[in-house]
Amino acid sequence: MTSHDIPTTGTRTSLHPEIQKFLSDNPGLHLGGEEDFHAERRHHLEVFGIHAIPQEKIHPIDEVEFTAIRGPHGTIPLRVLYPKAAAKGSNGAAALIYFHGGGYTVGSVDEFENGLRLLAEESGAQVYAADYRLAPEFRYPTQLDEYSAIIDALQGDFGSQRGVAKNLVFGGGDSAGGNMTAAIALRRRDEGKGNIAGQMLYYPEARVPFDTPAATENNTGLYLECNGIFSFADHYLPRGVTPAFKYISPGMQSNDELKGVPPARVFTSGFDPLRDVGVEYAHKLSQVGVDVKWRHYEDCTHGWLQMTAWSLRAQEAVKDSAKDLKEMIQSIK
Repeated sequence: MTSHDIPTTGTRTSLHPEIQKFLSDNPGLHLGGEEDFHAERRHHLEVFGIHAIPQEKIHPIDEVEFTAIRGPHGTIPLRVLYPKAAAKGSNGAAALIYFHGGGYTVGSVDEFENGLRLLAEESGAQVYAADYRLAPEFRYPTQLDEYSAIIDALQGDFGSQRGVAKNLVFGGGDSAGGNMTAAIALRRRDEGKGNIAGQMLYYPEARVPFDTPAATENNTGLYLECNGIFSFADHYLPRGVTPAFKYISPGMQSNDELKGVPPARVFTSGFDPLRDVGVEYAHKLSQVGVDVKWRHYEDCTHGWLQMTAWSLRAQEAVKDSAKDLKEMIQSIK
C-alpha cells in the first residue's frame, strides 16, 4: 500500500487457522500476562528458542557468527546471520540491526533467530541480532545507548571487516524493538549522527495503545495481553521520564517532530492490540513526506516473526518484509 493510502486504524478479518492452532497448542504462552515476567522469560525460551524447534523446521542460513562489541554499559552480544548473497567479508553488504520484542523485559536472540534466518536469506542482508540489556534490571536509555553503539560499530571498522557498506546499515525490530528502532532514528537525527538507512518496524509499539479500537478488540487471549503493555512500560521507564517523551513514544509526536527520519516499512496485524498505533505511526510518517510503505495482515496476531516454524502464513509475512528490505537496499545501491 502506498503512503497516500495509509489510514489511521487497521482492521481484522478471521484469525488464520495456522495461527489459531499455534495459540491453541500453547495456551499458557502469553506476553504481558498475569504471571511473573521471569516465568514468561522461561516459557518463551522453551517455545521459541531455536534449540527447542525441530531441526526440519529451522530455516537454513549460510553462516552464523557469535560475536560482541564493547558498549557504553558493558559487552553487547551480537549474533550475525550471513546469507549466501552477503557472506562475511563480501564487499558492499547491507546490514540490518535487529532489536527483538518482548516489552523491553522478555526475550532473547535465541527466540528470534529462526525467523531472522529467513529474513536474512530472503533479503540478502546480513542480520545483526542484539542481546541488549533487558528491563527492569536496565531501564531507558540503556537500550538506546546500546542500539546507537551498534550503529556506530557497523558504520565503522567492525562493519567494514564484515563487508558492510557504511550507507547500508538499517535498523529493525518488532514490538518494543520496533519502538526502539523508531526512537533511535529520531535520536540519531537530533544528534546529527550518521543515521540508519531505513527502518523495519514489525508491529511496533509506537506508543502505549490505551485509546485505540485494537486495544479493545484484541485486549486479551491473542498472545500479547494489552493490559500487560502498561506493566512493561513501567519496567522500561525510570521515574521522571514521561511516557510522552519523543524517544519513548515516537507515535505521540507532532508531525513536525517526525520530519527527516529515515525511510520506513511498517508491518501490522489485525489481531494485535498494537495494531492501530503502528498504522497511526505509518500514517503520520506519510503525512510529513517520509518514504513509508505499510503492509497489514488482517488474519494474524502479534509475534508472527517468531511463528515461522509453525505457520506458512507467518513465513509469507516475513518474506514480504524481506522483499521490502531488499527493495530499500537496491534503491540506495
